[in-house]
Amino acid sequence: MDEKTRSDAIHRLKSAAGHINGIIKMLEDDRYCIDVIKQIQATQTALSRVSESILDSHLRTCVTTAIQDSDADERERMLTEITEVFRYTHKS
Repeated sequence: MDEKTRSDAIHRLKSAAGHINGIIKMLEDDRYCIDVIKQIQATQTALSRVSESILDSHLRTCVTTAIQDSDADERERMLTEITEVFRYTHKS
């Protein structure tokens, strides 16, 4: 992963951690349920964006390199990894 993607991901995750701490405080203060839910949803969206950014970087670097490589086993491993990520993401 390139340095910009890594730096951006770290920044966003630290921000999400702050939001989670804020949600905990909201619950401790017995804040209105819908307000808590909205903050949880905002945090989930932020985490999804980090995940998408890291996946995009992975596809553009590691996966592209593996596909161009002559090692068929490595190509298959990379494709399986990507499939597993989507399978895990869409589990209910």
